[in-house]
Parts: sequence; C-alpha cells; structure tokens
Amino acid sequence: MSKLSPGLKALINAPFAKPGPCRVAKGAASAVMGEVFRGIARQARGKGVGARSWLAISAAATFTLNSPDALSILHGVATAERGGSSTAEVRTAEFIREVGLKCISFNGIPRTINCLNAFHASLPEHITAALGREPSRTLTAENVESVKARGRGLWDSIYAPFEDKLVDKLGVSHPDLPVVILNCHYGPLLSDPEGGQTKRGLGRVMTSLVAVSSLRAQTGVGPQVLSHVFGLRKAVDDGTFRDDLEVESVKEERESEEGVRWLAGDEGGEWMLKAVDRIVDGLGGSNFGAKL
Repeated sequence: MSKLSPGLKALINAPFAKPGPCRVAKGAASAVMGEVFRGIARQARGKGVGARSWLAISAAATFTLNSPDALSILHGVATAERGGSSTAEVRTAEFIREVGLKCISFNGIPRTINCLNAFHASLPEHITAALGREPSRTLTAENVESVKARGRGLWDSIYAPFEDKLVDKLGVSHPDLPVVILNCHYGPLLSDPEGGQTKRGLGRVMTSLVAVSSLRAQTGVGPQVLSHVFGLRKAVDDGTFRDDLEVESVKEERESEEGVRWLAGDEGGEWMLKAVDRIVDGLGGSNFGAKL
C-alpha cells in the first residue's frame, strides 16, 4: 500500500479540522462535568424520573458531542447513583453501550465507533470481562421479515397518524430513503431485538429519549427534535411505554409511570432539553456541525 505524503497527513490532522474527540482534562474540568451529571441525576430523582431515563439522555448527548472522556465520567457518576456495586458497574456500562449503538441512527457511525472503542478501553478489566460478547441483531433468512415488521411497528408508534404519509414523502426525496430508514435503522437497530440468549435493548421510551437528546445536542435539526418529542408522547398515548416500566430487577432501577408521563409532558420536555443544553455547555458547545 502506498504511503500518504507528509502534507496530506498533516492536512488530515490539522487542528482547525478538529480531527480528534472532545477531551475533558483531568482535575477541575473533569470535576465540573461530574457535577453536571450529578445535578441532572438529582433533578431527575426530584421529579420521579428513573436512573435509566436520565442516563439515556446524558449518554446520548455525550456520544453526540464525541466525548469518550465524558462517557467515563458519566459511567462513574451513574454507577454511584445506582448503588456502586459491581453489578451496577456492568449494568451501567451495558446501558451506555446500547445508547451509543442507537446513536448511529442520529449521529452516524464514526462517532459511535470512536466513542465506544475509547469507552471500552477506559473500563477496568473486571467490567469488560463481564460485558456481553454475543451479537443480538444478526439478520437471517428466518428473522428478516419479523425484524422489518418490528421496525415498522416502532415507526408507526412514533409518527402516527402520519406514518404512511411520511414514508411517501421520504420516497419522493429518494426512492431508497424510506427503505434504508425502515429496514436498516428502525428494524435492526432502533427497535429492540427479540428472543435469543442475548437480551439487549433500551425500550420504547428510552429510544425516544436517545433520539431527542442526540438531535438536540447535534443542533440544526429542529424539525427532527420536534418529531421525536411527539414520538415520546405517543409512547404514552399508545401504551407502549408500559414495556419500559420495571425493566430492572432492582427496585430502585424501576421507571415509574408518573416519571415517564412527566417526561412526556411540557414540563418534562423542557427539563430534558435543558439537561442536554447543560451537557453541551459543559463540553464547550456543540461540535457536530462546527464551522472550520
């Protein structure tokens, strides 16, 4: 393989092109980000919002901002908030990984790859050894139709009563656009996998929280933020939010119906967006579409 010229390599890594992740220096800056996450957790508790909800919001915003350092800080804060046990360490890491995977649909693949790689490398061996290793989203001839149906079911839940109209509109933009969105994202990624020995996923409400938080932190996509705020409300309206209640086996991990309904309302929606804004500010502003 031919080598790149020094000039080309220098241009790829030029500081003005911001080629690396958003770093958080150890010491004061790290402490500030830790307090941002702890503050969000405290506010969530005060409103009856469960640990999984505020963690989904915080992790999605952090993946969007391309900050593996902040993910490590978030893992430490969330683990402590969930009791500090080894089980909490692993559960929190698994949850953060799943949020990062779903962020692909909103942020693209590169940030998720880089953040997940760095996040995994930051974890101690006793945690990484306990993380799941088997894939749960492999498509086969036997499951492809059910995966497509599952994705369409999630789509319909989020966008009803305009689900068909929106598919048609996307198809006018490009005939393959709704095909890719439904069959590559909503089916195998955004809807949770079913069956098998590896049970992995976030749930209907958490997926909407990831969508809203990622898009808010990204900036420039207000129409999509609006769509997924309504999508969260529709999870309450159509009852699919109930699948998210009492997901965890530990009592304090349960999501309450009151907390979910509050998040889906006006006050909860404002709180969620402001929580994302605090994370964005703590990491120096949105860098997703930053001008060179």
